[in-house]
Amino acid sequence: MRFISTRNSSICQSLSSAIVSGLSSDGGLFIPEYSPPIDFKLFNSNTTLNLFSQNLLHPFFSGDALEKKLEKIIEKTLIFPFPLQKINANTFMLELFHGPTCSFKDIGARFLAECLTQIPQKNKTTIMVATSGDTGSAVASAFYLKQNLNVIILYPKGQISQRQQQQITCWDNNILALAVEGTFDHCQKLVKSAFLDVWWQKHMHLNSANSINIGRLLPQMIYYAYSSVQFYHCYQISPGYIIPTGNLGNAVACFWAKKMGFPIREIALSTNANKTIPEYLVTGEYKARKSISTLANAMDVGNPSNFERLQALFNSFNAFKSEVKAVSVSDENIKNTIRTVYTNYLKIICPHTATAFFVRQQLSKQPWIIVATADPFKFDCMIEQIIDVKIPKPPQLQRLLNKPASSIQVISSLEEINKIIRLKNWSNAT
Repeated sequence: MRFISTRNSSICQSLSSAIVSGLSSDGGLFIPEYSPPIDFKLFNSNTTLNLFSQNLLHPFFSGDALEKKLEKIIEKTLIFPFPLQKINANTFMLELFHGPTCSFKDIGARFLAECLTQIPQKNKTTIMVATSGDTGSAVASAFYLKQNLNVIILYPKGQISQRQQQQITCWDNNILALAVEGTFDHCQKLVKSAFLDVWWQKHMHLNSANSINIGRLLPQMIYYAYSSVQFYHCYQISPGYIIPTGNLGNAVACFWAKKMGFPIREIALSTNANKTIPEYLVTGEYKARKSISTLANAMDVGNPSNFERLQALFNSFNAFKSEVKAVSVSDENIKNTIRTVYTNYLKIICPHTATAFFVRQQLSKQPWIIVATADPFKFDCMIEQIIDVKIPKPPQLQRLLNKPASSIQVISSLEEINKIIRLKNWSNAT
């Protein structure tokens, strides 16, 4: 299997090379050169999650130096469950927040970290990642104290929850947290600028752990491939998925699993007030927007990077529109949905998951799986005001909350970040 750029199919790299590069030389994102077809009925429902994941991902690793390492990588990644809960007769919830930082991004971040530790490199690599809330903490946890890997995390100052900020800033050693004066889009622009900057390329051996990295995206297919097979064997019908989305990485992973042939009926996306994708479906014209701050802050993305990957799946706008549903959900509807779900089902959900529950009300009576992306305790102050119930604290979060935190405030300037890196002597890693 080779991986090509979304912008130029003649740019072609091995999996290891694509993971190390992060971004293609033309600024595009790496995608598989083809979608390996499967017969999902050959995936036994009794197969262990680890073996299932190996069988799922093996075609993408075939012929690569990492192929023989895949079993070990998966073993170190899949250390927590993602249970499927029944809400009512035709609504289910896939809980993806039982990892070390209580968000769905834990699996992708851990998988990428294990891949990079298995790829021989002469010099230290610097991981630079922008986060709108949950990516930063997942990456920090996954890469903490990894040999020959330094991490720079950029987050928008004052625009993430206190719980999220603590999880991003409670690390030391090889993790550096930067509070950027601006929005997530400013953070993401800084990362992309660094990738294209000659100094950063030469002195930092730069890579990313955002979902722009193919090593973050491939393992997220496990969620959808595994749960859809389990669901089909149990109910003899293919489910639809409702995915809260910001940068579109999790959504792309689901579309990839569907294209391979897993029993996924259809896919609907829920966004917050950042409605770039819903507007594209109406107008047929993609327009990047300035991101808007919302209660579902991890989805505050006005220019989702993975749009290129999603668009690459379809040969026309009409084909895109026929396969992709997307609905924008306001803050007021998020609050009302959190209240309604607790009242009706005694389920406490995070604001991102609430966007998917809201969209569920507008869809068919066929079975749908709502993707729950974060533990509600990460937003306890806001949610407790809505439902007047104390949210239980996950033990893994308590450990992080007890750690001392530190970060550095910066303006949205790559040159300012250069100065900080030089002071830390990280640029001498070469």
